[in-house]
Amino acid sequence: MTGPSEQPYVPPKFPISIKGVVLDPRGRVLLLKNERAEWELPGGKLEGPETPEERVETEIREECGWTASAGPLLDVWMYEPLPGRRVFIVTYGCTAADAHRPPVVSHEHKEAALFHRDEVPSLVMPQGYKDSIARWYELQGWA
Repeated sequence: MTGPSEQPYVPPKFPISIKGVVLDPRGRVLLLKNERAEWELPGGKLEGPETPEERVETEIREECGWTASAGPLLDVWMYEPLPGRRVFIVTYGCTAADAHRPPVVSHEHKEAALFHRDEVPSLVMPQGYKDSIARWYELQGWA
């Protein structure tokens, strides 16, 4: 119960972003460069009737042209891309049978590229993405 001068509790709201870690047949991870000149995993906001797995599959198809299947949940974490703006990130390990084709860059990103595992630590990108990539390599037996 609140008193006359107290405000009712309003829970914080933040978007949920579903991301996928996808490797090509040579073991390179697909990354996209965003408007902040950071590398990121393909994915997008969870909205509408799609499940998180369906969302990541849709986003990978839209953002790079690959047909992916969502696998295991890799990680969940909070990210603050800009001061005061928090995003809840969910990452899945994904496979794409057509990952032998070069990725296509959508209008949402500046660049798409494939990186070898040893290149990832030096990239400008959130540590949470780096951790999810490392976890997917481990689960694939590439530890």
